[in-house]
Amino acid sequence: MAKMIVVLLFLVVSISALLIWGRLSWSQYTTNLSEKVMNRAIETQEVVDLDEVDGLPSPVKKYFHHVLKKGQPIISKVFISQNGGFRAKPEMAGWSEMKAVQYFSSEPRAFVWDSQIFILPLVSINVCDSYIDGKGSMTGKFLSLFTLIDSHDEEELNAGALQRYLAEAVWFPTSLLPSQGISWEEIDSSKAKATITDSGITVSLEFEFNERGEAVSVYTPGRYREVKGKYELTPWKGRFSNYIEVEGYRIPTKAEVEWHLKDKTYPYWKAELIEVRYDS
Repeated sequence: MAKMIVVLLFLVVSISALLIWGRLSWSQYTTNLSEKVMNRAIETQEVVDLDEVDGLPSPVKKYFHHVLKKGQPIISKVFISQNGGFRAKPEMAGWSEMKAVQYFSSEPRAFVWDSQIFILPLVSINVCDSYIDGKGSMTGKFLSLFTLIDSHDEEELNAGALQRYLAEAVWFPTSLLPSQGISWEEIDSSKAKATITDSGITVSLEFEFNERGEAVSVYTPGRYREVKGKYELTPWKGRFSNYIEVEGYRIPTKAEVEWHLKDKTYPYWKAELIEVRYDS
């Protein structure tokens, strides 16, 4: 009996030590990436000049006048924390709880998204998406230890990561200004196409705006989705809501994204912003 107790204690201590090591290793990995993004961000003395939006499509012009003020600093660095949900497969009925933090740099364009997705109350998967130096990356580990996903610097992944950056720029809207490298083309009275080029990659998204001038959705008929180790171009849409003012900038605090599959719509991520910090 005593030997069994000793063995059980040894197993408990060993498993606990392994889990702690895994968590520390994951934390070091994501910290290195986020510090790389934030430390390399170029701070600028530029400020918002709303005169530059006069020639843009009317819904885009209205958007900038709604979310920005003349003379505001051009945002260079962003920190965001999120709570929300994730669905790993289209057939899943419910949502797994998700918590995440995210770091952005507007120059050079980069982000790191560090998330913890709970498949059971005390059992989670860590997922880190990033876009740095024009290269997308996706890493996923079960209990911070066992690798489930490890994709880096693939053409399709790079393009998809830049599309994500463009979509999420609504959280730091100065990055969507023409002076920051975004071109806008009118689609109709409520939609316009935004195009961005970075590190030789060019992608576009259709932005939709409501009557208040808020960007309420983004859409592309083709974003690469990984399916059984291969990438397939699939329609993709993001939705934004609940705009508030943060440090003088108006941004949405709720968002969700979905794939439009051949036979169904597959919502797979939703979140509410808990904290937003800018360093201009």
